[in-house]
Amino acid sequence: MAEVSQPVVSAALDDELKEKFKKSEHVAFYRRQMQGPSLQHRALLDTMVLTEKEARFELLEPVTQTRLLLSVSTYKNETVRLLIDELQPIKARYRVPDVITEEPQCEQLNLETQTKDSVTLSWSARRHRVRVWQFPFRVEILCEGEVMVTFNSAGKLWFETLQDPPRATSPSSELQEDPKSSLWKETFGQFVDIKANGPSSVGVDLCLHGFSHVYGIPEHADSLQLRDTRDGEPYRLYNLDVFAYDLHSRLGLYGSVPLLVAHKPDKTLGVFWLNASETFVNVQYSPSDHQDEQTLPTQRQTDVHWLSESGVIDCLVLLGPSPQKVFTQYAMLTGYQALPPLFALGYHQCRWSYIDEADVKAVDAGFDHHNIPYDVIWLDIDHTDEKRYFTWDPVLFPRPTSLQRHLDKKKRKLVVINDPHIKVDPDWSLYSEARDGDLFVKDREGQVYQGSCWPGKSSYLDFSSPACRAWYSTCFALDKYKGSTTSLFVWNDMNEPSVFNGPEQTMPKDAVHYGGWEHRELHNLYGFYQHMATVDGLITRSGGSERPFVLSRSFFAGSQRLGAIWTGDNVASWEYLKISIPMLLSLSVTGMVFCGADVGGFFLDPEPELLVRWYQAAAMQPFFRGHSANVTKRREPWLFGEKVTAAIRTVIQQRYCLLPFWYTLFHQAHTSALPPLRPLWVEFPQEQSIFTVDNQYMIGGALLACPITESGVQEVKVLLPGSDEIWYDVHSGKAYKGGRTLSLPVTLDTVPVFQRGGSVVCRSVGSCSCTAELQQLPLSITVALNSQGVADGELYLDDGHSFNYRDKKAFCLRRFNMLSNHLICRPASEEGTFDCDSVMQSVTILGVKSKPTTVVVHVSGAKDASVAFQYMETCCRLTVSNLNLNVTKDWEIKMDEL
Repeated sequence: MAEVSQPVVSAALDDELKEKFKKSEHVAFYRRQMQGPSLQHRALLDTMVLTEKEARFELLEPVTQTRLLLSVSTYKNETVRLLIDELQPIKARYRVPDVITEEPQCEQLNLETQTKDSVTLSWSARRHRVRVWQFPFRVEILCEGEVMVTFNSAGKLWFETLQDPPRATSPSSELQEDPKSSLWKETFGQFVDIKANGPSSVGVDLCLHGFSHVYGIPEHADSLQLRDTRDGEPYRLYNLDVFAYDLHSRLGLYGSVPLLVAHKPDKTLGVFWLNASETFVNVQYSPSDHQDEQTLPTQRQTDVHWLSESGVIDCLVLLGPSPQKVFTQYAMLTGYQALPPLFALGYHQCRWSYIDEADVKAVDAGFDHHNIPYDVIWLDIDHTDEKRYFTWDPVLFPRPTSLQRHLDKKKRKLVVINDPHIKVDPDWSLYSEARDGDLFVKDREGQVYQGSCWPGKSSYLDFSSPACRAWYSTCFALDKYKGSTTSLFVWNDMNEPSVFNGPEQTMPKDAVHYGGWEHRELHNLYGFYQHMATVDGLITRSGGSERPFVLSRSFFAGSQRLGAIWTGDNVASWEYLKISIPMLLSLSVTGMVFCGADVGGFFLDPEPELLVRWYQAAAMQPFFRGHSANVTKRREPWLFGEKVTAAIRTVIQQRYCLLPFWYTLFHQAHTSALPPLRPLWVEFPQEQSIFTVDNQYMIGGALLACPITESGVQEVKVLLPGSDEIWYDVHSGKAYKGGRTLSLPVTLDTVPVFQRGGSVVCRSVGSCSCTAELQQLPLSITVALNSQGVADGELYLDDGHSFNYRDKKAFCLRRFNMLSNHLICRPASEEGTFDCDSVMQSVTILGVKSKPTTVVVHVSGAKDASVAFQYMETCCRLTVSNLNLNVTKDWEIKMDEL
């Protein structure tokens, strides 16, 4: 949440708030690169050094005589890394640490051909090649003989070398006299940024040949497909606390993932720009109108221009060739999605703020009274003692341990907020420890940096320091965090970081971090590092046995291996509901798959219809939390009349019933990097007509969801992809052929969801109050047959909370296959043993064209048994009930035809 004036009159928050934030015209390094001289670098091919790990070339810019060093590495996971640094810098330039999880396994490059104009290197049995051209310098990446990517295609390589200050004396007044002072000092409003190393920006362009659709580089409140930036602002990657952000905007928001994904019918690739400083991305499609059907696919291209304020050029090209391969290649670099505890996939109830312990208990009781399941209730900043994190207000929350035990008896959890700013209070032991341990960020003069945030005057922990992260982690120990229990989890907010009196409401770029690095170098990593330290703290608290849950507002590449994120301070309007879908899809294709948006909108009061529609949409998205600001009306689900309560109850109950399916999808994300939420093109990569669709999406490979995001809708159009696909309405069981747009009547209680033919979806049967109860419920599967009468799917089970699935292989992965009227349940993995009492109570098969004479169940070690079944001819649906088959055992069901 951002600083909100009370009372707030308008959602627009007027121009005054928007003027806090820069556009590209206000950013000196962006202007220099876009308006500066065209520099033509030359690759000195005779300097090539070829080793087991890389090929190195010196680059020369003849006019400035700048010498750079290019390193080309290729990895066994079909990834190419292009790294450019100064040949002999006066000091080391910042290289992003801790994001790439381990050094990838290199594949040696082999010299194939060398002429005076170029060098061609190959790898992967000559399937892939890299060609370095001497002048003008560029690098081509070829797959199967075809140029896929050209690095520096338009000659926009820009690399400002580090310099010593223009004066031996450092006071800023001296800089004003130097003609070059504008390069060393930048002003925005009343804020002055002194650059310790002078101008140090980098940039380069890449041409993606044959591609006319690119995605990713979140976080922006914009469409799924990136727009051509020639008509306005570039996409900005700079983590900022932007309250009630503009829609259809390319300005930076809370998090940054510098991964761009390009897709065409026969190929997907990724471009990962590993730089944590302020970054802009320009996108240009050629032809600019990509509806031009006259253009041959080979003539199409997308040019992507990356510009960063500092650091080095570290560009990794992920060669796919499929969407799934790109997801895996990226995860192999930056980490797989953390497997969340099961409760984290349930419903979360949050508000800024629940007033006191009695209020929390009353809300908790309200869910039980209205028969609405939920798992977690959240406390915002007001639960603390005067905004001191790791404390409790002694009047409002005098017995926090008792409160957590009260929730824990019902198997529910408490989440508390924990921001990175620390109240300046010499009498507070936590502040004193951090100050005395030298754990705070410094200002450019070397003093502890102080800014304003919720507590007033605050200092900011330097999470880039391993010592600071280690210390912070210890603060979550039960004996140190008084009033905490093992059922308490954490929410990192305001960690862009937000500084109310800072430039763009964040930390000055010339603040100084561990190692002497300026904040400008690592700004986008700040929240990532707090998230990391918090996760480590919760893991350590349990002795390494329990999975943590930590939600972070700010994030960077690699944050997926830590936990969940959300889209920040949205607004209760239909437009914000609508934009939440492409925002979450953009996050999903860039690894941040455990994501969600505040249900109902954080700010302003939703009308009942909007609230219901938002619950319906969010229940079909990974992170499911209702949240609202302190200036809004209370918004618990039962406060809008019985009709609304009933609709929300149904939605949340349906979410809980589908949790076995969601949990299985998160296991897939954790092990194979497949996002639970998928744009249609991920599942149907050859259908160009769906490449821009971002109002509907796939949940896994099995379910298609089309949330309703407009008021008063009585009919909705749903695009059913795949001309050879069959889609089944999950409510009626009715089958529809794919490759068409369907018009469906809807009421307030319905939202279109279809199951794809060829899939199996597992659900829980019955009602529960939370996920712990859900684990005791029987299961059912819905088998949706494709046109060949075939279907398959998986179910993942473990204890839902510990690391035993990883450390002791205590898990169960089952596969369901339907083939030739046989449904077979078998292990999907040789690994894993998990004993549980979960039973399969019923099986529903959609697309059974005729009623069978008998249905026989075969269980290993038991006699075959003929079972009763129901068959509905109108929708070709067969249901077998009262099975009680142990889901961890092998069994099969056979239908005998007439």
